[in-house]
Amino acid sequence: MITDLFTPAVIIGILTSGIRLATPYLYATIGETFGQLSGVLNLGVEGVMLMGAYAGFYVTFQTGNPWLGLITAIIVGLLMGLAIAFISVTLKAEQGISGIGIYLFGLGMSDLLFQKTLGTVETVSGFAPVSIPWLSDIPVIGEILFRQNILVYLAYLLVPISWFVLNKTTWGLKIKAVGQNPAAADALGVNVAVVRYATVTLGGILSAVAGASLSIALLNVFQQNLTSGMGFIAVALVYFGGWSPTGVLLGSLLFSIVNALQLWVQVLGIPIPADFATMMPYVLTILALVFAVRKVNQPAALSKLFDRSEG
Repeated sequence: MITDLFTPAVIIGILTSGIRLATPYLYATIGETFGQLSGVLNLGVEGVMLMGAYAGFYVTFQTGNPWLGLITAIIVGLLMGLAIAFISVTLKAEQGISGIGIYLFGLGMSDLLFQKTLGTVETVSGFAPVSIPWLSDIPVIGEILFRQNILVYLAYLLVPISWFVLNKTTWGLKIKAVGQNPAAADALGVNVAVVRYATVTLGGILSAVAGASLSIALLNVFQQNLTSGMGFIAVALVYFGGWSPTGVLLGSLLFSIVNALQLWVQVLGIPIPADFATMMPYVLTILALVFAVRKVNQPAALSKLFDRSEG
């Protein structure tokens, strides 16, 4: 019955799952936020996530050490981020089309590597939950917030760090300047290419970590198309969050809690069609984008190419 959703145990379960499920969205969305604020739209987040998920899982599977898996995913994200920056900034390719190309590359390559190296779905012992002393003993709140794995804690810690970098540092000011008016920033001595390379590469790293958080922390498994559209949702959440780390946090939590809700609906056997329950988070995302997106905050030079010779 629908009333089963409102028992204390189920509500705590939904919130605990929602906090955990927001992790990959936070990593990917914050990384994409940095890139977009500098003026580069990367639609290849999904592909980078898949490559990071595979790399992290395979190394963890071979070594039994999830930290080595995470480091490998970071390296893969770094290389893919540099490749995306080279295509978008140096070669000045159309960002939407090149992003889809990166996505297709990640989808196909991760599938190929999976077939050649694993061949079947395997599991690993990834990052285990870590209870924070004293805080984890707080009734209800301790169970929801302070009994998660290390990648969950790091994802939420990334929010205030990102806010500080973007709003309280010279580097953050340069990123925003490049995203608003690259010609003016260039005239003031800011190296537009360097700023965009740095932010897009950071976005690649965080997207790969987002994928790894799925395969070696949340699910501890890898399969074909593991992310199932999470990368594209992450891009949408950047718009929903108004290019702000705090807005991104709220959007990620909203989406993940609704996602956790639909999972519990299926677990409890509530008579709602499974396909309808699965659609709930995505319908919510569409509605949120329609009603909540704040275009006034959109970087003026987003997805626009910059060529010094034309200035």
